[in-house]
Amino acid sequence: MKIIVPMAGRGSRLRPHTLTVPKPLIPIAGKPIVQRLVEDIAGVLKQDIEEVAFIIKDDFGKDIEEKLLSIAGNLGAKGTICYQDKPLGTGHAIMCAADSLSGPCVIAYADTLFKADFTLDESADSVIWVKQVANPEAYGVVELDGDRISGLVEKPEVFVSDLAVIGIYYFKDGAVLREELQKVIDNNIVHGGEYQINDGIKGMMRKGMKFVPGKVGEWMDCGNKEVTVETNTRMLGFLHEEGHELLVSDSVSLENSEIIPPCYIGENVVLKNAKIGPFVSLGEGCVIENAEIRNSLVQTSATLRNVKLDNAMIGNHARFDGTFTSVSIGDYSVLE
Repeated sequence: MKIIVPMAGRGSRLRPHTLTVPKPLIPIAGKPIVQRLVEDIAGVLKQDIEEVAFIIKDDFGKDIEEKLLSIAGNLGAKGTICYQDKPLGTGHAIMCAADSLSGPCVIAYADTLFKADFTLDESADSVIWVKQVANPEAYGVVELDGDRISGLVEKPEVFVSDLAVIGIYYFKDGAVLREELQKVIDNNIVHGGEYQINDGIKGMMRKGMKFVPGKVGEWMDCGNKEVTVETNTRMLGFLHEEGHELLVSDSVSLENSEIIPPCYIGENVVLKNAKIGPFVSLGEGCVIENAEIRNSLVQTSATLRNVKLDNAMIGNHARFDGTFTSVSIGDYSVLE
């Protein structure tokens, strides 16, 4: 099995946090989004992962490329870096990894996390993961004919179904999708100036290939600050319920401080006169003094003093000493 991860977008809606780090590398409960994504896919499929192909911009830098290759290596898989030089849509992004599109593969966009207990339908040519939603008119949804997917509709004005496409797809043979997407590009089939994966999928459907839905229990987005903090909160809750014991490092220094679970506390964090939690992630090397923090995501080496935070997101190496609560502060920022 191969996993292909289009992630060339920087994540403008999550600025300032994505000015220095691409969105898929933002940590959720102490682990980068893209790492949680590929590990969850591997866990759901219960199959050996042969290759993980990451589609990025060529200016992400060698450090980030090395991080991505190590994520693949930790799964026992080959890591491949592919480049998308222009933002020409989902279909174009996938075709930037054309050499990896063969045999069984999963395509997953790197701004989505999910929870599912799922077994692949071996008779299907493709599985499209979906989540039941209350407002399907805001999403792309699947159209069903019995237990098969018969169509895809983007933001339907008339009710089609309430099963929203979450951006994770399985293909029994990625080469077939590659052939259909090549036709899309050769025939310049564009929407808003972009080549879309849906047009390749519709080509496969016209061939009579069997598409079925794979339903997930939880779908978590990381599109902007508000939903990313919410996703961090939900993930901490799931990990706590599942009995994960290593969410707080043994190297945390506590002085007159309290940690209310669930929380993720990284290595060498210093807490002095602090009340942390519930639902807080603190990256390694943070110094927190005279503070109350809940429902918040703080990245590495931040220094926070005299604060009372709720629904906050703080970047790497930031310093904050102030009275605002629901703040969004980027890397290396200083507010004192």
